[in-house]
Amino acid sequence: MRAVISRTAAGVVAAGIAGAAYRMLRARPQPQWQRTNHAGRTVDLYAGPAAVAGAVAGTAVLPLPPRTRAAVALAVLAAGGCGAYDDFAGAGDPRRGFRAHLTALRHGEVTSGAVKLFGIGAAGLAAGALLEDRPVDRVLAGVVIAGAAHLVNLTDVRPGAATATVLALGAPGLARGALAAAPMGAVAALAADERAERTMIGDTGAHALGAAVGVAIVAGSGRAGLVAHAAGLVAAAVYGERVSGLARVLSGR
Repeated sequence: MRAVISRTAAGVVAAGIAGAAYRMLRARPQPQWQRTNHAGRTVDLYAGPAAVAGAVAGTAVLPLPPRTRAAVALAVLAAGGCGAYDDFAGAGDPRRGFRAHLTALRHGEVTSGAVKLFGIGAAGLAAGALLEDRPVDRVLAGVVIAGAAHLVNLTDVRPGAATATVLALGAPGLARGALAAAPMGAVAALAADERAERTMIGDTGAHALGAAVGVAIVAGSGRAGLVAHAAGLVAAAVYGERVSGLARVLSGR
């Protein structure tokens, strides 16, 4: 019963804070937060920072060990920060995927995508070190956290696709712990507005929510689970274009 209460509280708080933050940001619209989506409609990026606030707030009400709490905060805020940098500094950059950004880096150009790649990777490894004690498990945990952040972003190609990914990835984790309830609650509060094409979570929200789900996966997994999840997420990164294409098909838009 206590576990159910914790999960419910985390989800409710996350949803409440995310919704309140989104409404507050929309009440004072700023031109730099506007984007044109795939259908040519003008949408805002306010769901991104609102999702970050909701995920962090939802986690804050859970009875967690200090290292786990620090790992969540580090992963979510760093991933959200790197995503926000790409949302603004990378606006209009047509390059997509690891290969394009690494190629640019070899030619001396530091793209926003490269900053995101290395920043989220480093944050994932640091969070993994807080969650796990053995070196191998720490590396695997870092791969899972950064990989989950990347996977959610890969599916952010149509309204509602990334939010559905967060819910699908997080749902199994609810049986093993309460951490997944926070990102799921945050994204649930924003899903209707995103599906209606009033807003989008952008790189800010996609990476932050993915990292939060990644921490939840790590916290609820043993060595075998970490290996399985890390392998799956690495495969998703390698076949990123196919993952994005599948997300377009499944979104029905």
